[in-house]
Amino acid sequence: MSGHSKWSTIKHKKAAIDSKRGRVFTKIIKEITVAARMGGGDADSNPRLRTAILTAKSVNMPGENIDRAVKKGTGELPGVSYEEITYEGYGVGGVAVLVEVMTDNRNRTVAEIRTIFTKAGGSLGESGCVSWMFHKQGLIIVPAEGVVEDALMEIVLDAGAEDMTQEGNTFEIKTAPNDLEKVKEAMEAKGVKIESAEVTMIPQTTTMLDEGSARKMLKLMDNMDDQDDVQKVYANFDITDEVLEKIGG
Repeated sequence: MSGHSKWSTIKHKKAAIDSKRGRVFTKIIKEITVAARMGGGDADSNPRLRTAILTAKSVNMPGENIDRAVKKGTGELPGVSYEEITYEGYGVGGVAVLVEVMTDNRNRTVAEIRTIFTKAGGSLGESGCVSWMFHKQGLIIVPAEGVVEDALMEIVLDAGAEDMTQEGNTFEIKTAPNDLEKVKEAMEAKGVKIESAEVTMIPQTTTMLDEGSARKMLKLMDNMDDQDDVQKVYANFDITDEVLEKIGG
C-alpha cells in the first residue's frame, strides 16, 4: 500500500474529531474562497469550486457557511486574501514531503512549517527539491466490502480511469486529473459508495520505514495536517500493515 493511501486512511479515521474542532471546516472554507476568487462563483462552470462544495457537504458544513465563503471569494462580501504556496522538505529517513498551504501571512506560516519539520527530525528544503518525485493524479478510494471487482473495473475503465488496484480493504482508482469528476459521476450513477475522491500528488518511488521511523513520520504528517494554514500534505513513505497495526493507525 502506498504511503499516500496509508495517510489517507489515517486521516479519514480522525476526520470526525477534526470536524468537531472546526479544523476541517476552516480548511474547506479557505479552498471554497480561493476557488471562487480564481474561477468565479458558479459551481457548474468552476470544477475546483464544485469539488470544494461537494467536500464541504460531505462533512455536513451548513449551507450558509458555503454561500458566505463563495461570496467572500467573489468579492460580494469582505474577506481575507489568501496566498497559495507549496513548501518542500524532508522527513524522517529522507522521506520527501510536499505541503500545500493557503495563508494570509507568509512569514508566520513558513516559520511554523519549518518548526514542524525540525521537531520531527526533518528539514524544510528549497523549492523544487522534492516536487519532481511526485506527479498529479486523480485518486478515488472505494470500500471493498460488498463490491464485485470485475463490475467496478468495467465501470471505471469505461468512464476513462487509468488504473484500478485493491489495497487492503479498499479499491484505488487512478485517473488523469481532468477525468476525476467524470469517473466519479459514472461510479455514483451506478450506486458505488465512494470514500474519497481528490486530485492528489502520487509519489514515483517510496521509502520504507521501520516502526520507530514510522511513528516519527506519522507524527510529522499529523502535525502538518493540524496546522491551520496547511491544506494538503503528501509524502513518499511506505510502512507495512503490521507496523501500522502496532502503531495503532
